[in-house]
Amino acid sequence: MSELEKITTLCVRLGAPPEQAATMASQLLKRADQRAAERGISREAALAQLLQILVDGRQGKVPPAPGSQ
Repeated sequence: MSELEKITTLCVRLGAPPEQAATMASQLLKRADQRAAERGISREAALAQLLQILVDGRQGKVPPAPGSQ
């Protein structure tokens, strides 16, 4: 199973329709590449951060506003 398929499956399990889940997964992977380059972190670390945001959002948790910490 490819990385895209795994993340698509996760999105479906979190409640996204299959078509939307595939789009979400593709966007998450693309954004992980961007964040890794922007922040000088590994792609895996960037993806882990994004997936945590996704799961937290699904649970109704709101991330702190930038600069509020």
